[in-house]
Amino acid sequence: MTTATTRHSDRRISPVFLGIVAVTAVTGWATWTGFAEQTDIAVFLFVTGAWIVSLCLHEYAHARTALHSGDISIGAKGYLTLNPLAYTHALLSIVLPVVFVIMGGIGLPGGAVFIERDRIRGRWRHSLISAAGPLTNVLFAIACTAPFWLDALDGVPLEFRFALAFLALLQVSAAILNFLPVPGLDGYGIIEPWLSHEVKRQIEPFAPFGLLFVFALLWVPQVNSVFFDLVHSVLNGLGVSEAEASIGWSLYRFW
Repeated sequence: MTTATTRHSDRRISPVFLGIVAVTAVTGWATWTGFAEQTDIAVFLFVTGAWIVSLCLHEYAHARTALHSGDISIGAKGYLTLNPLAYTHALLSIVLPVVFVIMGGIGLPGGAVFIERDRIRGRWRHSLISAAGPLTNVLFAIACTAPFWLDALDGVPLEFRFALAFLALLQVSAAILNFLPVPGLDGYGIIEPWLSHEVKRQIEPFAPFGLLFVFALLWVPQVNSVFFDLVHSVLNGLGVSEAEASIGWSLYRFW
């Protein structure tokens, strides 16, 4: 019997995603080796490409976890192909997060894959589906910072070091924001299954505005300062200095 869980085409990696990975790899290599004549443009393409790859993996983690939790409709929707164009809101999932990186150096949560929650039984499964996305950002942050705390960047051009530091900042900030228990974000999705029906009913009208509320708060200088102090504290613990991440952002904004 052929189902959404068994069709090979539903799981075939999208050429769009492979193209983004290729751009990331080539520009990362050009930055690493110093091959690029205009290093700042290479840094921009490398970080942007890697950021989009992480967004795709974030959504894939949600989808894959939902599939194994009982939502067999996931495959037919194209979510397992890693194609960013298959998302419910490609603008929210890809375009806006990239724009906010350019504007403010913030790893804004993207998203959305539409999960048929009524197919899934068990509160723990619902929580795990929501947690899978930001946990991907955590793993990505660890991967980005590993060369720093392993002292594996000796002899590597500083431009690559700074680009990697800025990419790590984006992953850490995205993870922190996603774990906030705010309606519309994954953090709320983690705790929502454990709330009473009455509480969920009262919160539901505010869900579409949760991300906008968080973004507005980040423009408040005091809140922005506290948020980035937290981000840099985490990065420092992972071997990345605030100066390295800041220089990386400066290189990224080549214009």
